[in-house]
Amino acid sequence: MQFKRVKRKVNGILLLDKPLGYSSNQALQKIKWLFQAEKAGHTGTLDPLATGLLPICLGEATKFAQYVIDSDKTYIAYIKLGIQTTTGDAEGEVIASKPVNITAAKFEQVCQQFLGEISQVPPMYSALKHDGKALYEYARAGVEIPRAARQVTIKNITVNTFSGCDAVISVTCSKGTYIRTLAEDIGNMLENYAHLVGLRRTQTAGYDLADAMTIEAVEALAVTERDTKLLSVDSAITILPQVIIGADSAFYFKQGQAVWQAGKMPEGDLRIYEDGGKFIGLGKLLADGKIAPKRLVNL
Repeated sequence: MQFKRVKRKVNGILLLDKPLGYSSNQALQKIKWLFQAEKAGHTGTLDPLATGLLPICLGEATKFAQYVIDSDKTYIAYIKLGIQTTTGDAEGEVIASKPVNITAAKFEQVCQQFLGEISQVPPMYSALKHDGKALYEYARAGVEIPRAARQVTIKNITVNTFSGCDAVISVTCSKGTYIRTLAEDIGNMLENYAHLVGLRRTQTAGYDLADAMTIEAVEALAVTERDTKLLSVDSAITILPQVIIGADSAFYFKQGQAVWQAGKMPEGDLRIYEDGGKFIGLGKLLADGKIAPKRLVNL
């Protein structure tokens, strides 16, 4: 007789070091299964070729995944110069090559030209949708779909190493930035080719790869121990101002009612806590000075 796997109400955020070869969704499903969680979501797609920091939201934390998705990201990118591939990374077929005669100083100078707001055309080999299908599905069928350029922001580029055809750079950027496209564009500006041979995400939303766990490390723990590795639900939104409200206000707030709070309140979204420090959800300051519930949590 086969028993149905019992799913648990588990809330929190696991910082996962996504392994090579896993899609973000495969990594998500693996963690969801390991925690026997009722509900789970990830916080921004990493290609199977990419590794590194992938916060996994469990239970009530899924309500705040978008804040992590929208935050800046930092990557270490491994670039090969002189070779162009169909996909812009090492998974594609080589379609062109050129000799490389580029100095470290020239490479550094070109990288710095990408600082600030730049325009990027999303690659065909991406998960962006067109008429309900991912672009990479069209690309695999040999169909080219016109893509509109989009504005992204490169906050910082540091050249870690440069040697002949190989470079390693660190990039901090806004959401939606394609590092594959950045690598190709750097190659173009050098009047050469370039593609990505590796990518590792190291930071997002205040989280750091140094604090992440591998799937193997999670598997090695007992189920009860795994829960101790979860960060709090509100760790995803520490960028937002914190407001503590009294017990009476908290009661009405949790019923979905707007409440008064003494003192000048910051505009926009607010982290709301009860006296005693229990997180109860997101609020938003209204024009009349009241704080209205925006997203409540059931912890």
